[in-house]
Amino acid sequence: MARRIIICDGAESARLWSRTGADELEVLTWIPREDESRARPSGFKILQGGLEEEAIAKLEPTPEDEYALVSDDGPWTRLAVREIRKLDKGASILVLSDSLTEDDLPEHPSLRRTGWKTLIRDDINEEFGHLANLQRVVEIRELLGTREKVGILLQPDPDPDGIASAYALRYLLGRKRTTAPLMSFGQVQRPENQALCDAIGIEVRVITPEELNEFDALVLVDVQPNVFGDHPPERLKQPDVVIDHHPERPGYSATIKDLRVSYGATASILTEYLRATKTEVNAKLATALLYGIKSDTQYLGRQTSDRDMLSFAYLHASHSPALLRRIERPALPIDGLKALGRALATTDVRDGINILVLGRVREDVIPQVADMALQAEGAEWSIAVGTVGRNLVFSVRNVGYVRAAGDVVRAVVEGLGVGGGHRSMAKGIIPLKAFRQVYGRADRNQIRSALYDAFVRAINDTGDEF
Repeated sequence: MARRIIICDGAESARLWSRTGADELEVLTWIPREDESRARPSGFKILQGGLEEEAIAKLEPTPEDEYALVSDDGPWTRLAVREIRKLDKGASILVLSDSLTEDDLPEHPSLRRTGWKTLIRDDINEEFGHLANLQRVVEIRELLGTREKVGILLQPDPDPDGIASAYALRYLLGRKRTTAPLMSFGQVQRPENQALCDAIGIEVRVITPEELNEFDALVLVDVQPNVFGDHPPERLKQPDVVIDHHPERPGYSATIKDLRVSYGATASILTEYLRATKTEVNAKLATALLYGIKSDTQYLGRQTSDRDMLSFAYLHASHSPALLRRIERPALPIDGLKALGRALATTDVRDGINILVLGRVREDVIPQVADMALQAEGAEWSIAVGTVGRNLVFSVRNVGYVRAAGDVVRAVVEGLGVGGGHRSMAKGIIPLKAFRQVYGRADRNQIRSALYDAFVRAINDTGDEF
């Protein structure tokens, strides 16, 4: 297990460290100053030989170990960094100082500085967390830095978490869309996801599996090769980097894997990368990542960790509320507005259910209307249904504390079509032919009546679990 090697400049630094409460993984050492007695601070051992490569080597450090240097003295700190790098050129080093600035420190990619006399133990642990993320970014940059063209691959029909995370990674790499395009085997389809791309200015290029061979490096973000089928393209079996929050799947090897199953969104991982590298986050990037976390955790309500909440709070200070509104409320086409107007003229909330029948519309209009329909007084459920091609397509929303929408929709479409979803949102598709065979006709009144009866039964028969 990786250790933290703590080297304190003088007894006072060591005593202050002791007061924060040492971690069991920490190796506590100190170097006495000339004017100090050699009385050992509690828990600390003198680094015999001082700041010399040979003295540090006696601690038997490994490449996984991390270092903390506690000092306000510039020459002392620079010497310590130099001696540590003789043992491990890529060592992760945290400098804790209240007087030294970044300009006082030597150039080292995996070095991070923070103030420390006001820190408590949780703050120190968080700083080591930043240091670990910094080291991961350094590894990714070193791996990809010499590659001419890096492909960043997302899942088919990419979602906001993947899109925002890939956009942030390209930002961290300092690349443009020509040398690090965002790619997918399928188009961005949902209106909110399209609105995200339009508002932020993100292009997701649709490619074929054969086009993967155009790239010198391949990065998978918010996805792993198993998503592309049991027999994915050979190039996908050996990606250079995989960053994801889903459980690890077998069948591939990557040079760098960063899989964090406890996180609710990959965007939280990328936010931590940005914080660790002290990268300035502009409003567009903050808004994209904020929306990515919000959408994948259903506004911090599903599979959310403390890391997601901390990342969300950090981004909230820099995001643009106006941009977020544009993403969450995509523009309705004129035909969609007219269909909505006709449906609203006959709207009637019964038993907490609001059904709007739109007629023939573009499919992307339906979920937007479902979102709005839930705002009706007394509505606990909203169902927006439209005719798309040869199918009835309906989107379902609920207030969150009632039955799970996905279970209800599966019960409604059983034997007729397909459907499913999450607790508060779901989608169903019923072929018009199947609907007519059961209900005789498919005019507006019949659709409204049939779906109302089906939803009442499904809501009441789903079971007792909320």
